[in-house]
Amino acid sequence: MPRHNVRIAMGHASLARKIDCYFSSIGFGFNPGQMRRARLREIIALESASDQQLADMGLDRSDILPHVFRDLLN
Repeated sequence: MPRHNVRIAMGHASLARKIDCYFSSIGFGFNPGQMRRARLREIIALESASDQQLADMGLDRSDILPHVFRDLLN
């Protein structure tokens, strides 16, 4: 049975807050919740990768959100 109340946290800030802060920092004036939910699986997979795995993909941790939402920002 799926659980819809699962909370994912990264250190002291939740992943949802991290995404919200990212969108706020690039000037989005709204919370794109539907876009966030649609891409959450990819974000979690990248956040779970090691630094070396990210480097092999040409990314570092600060690049994850811009990478996942790159099609929206061009």
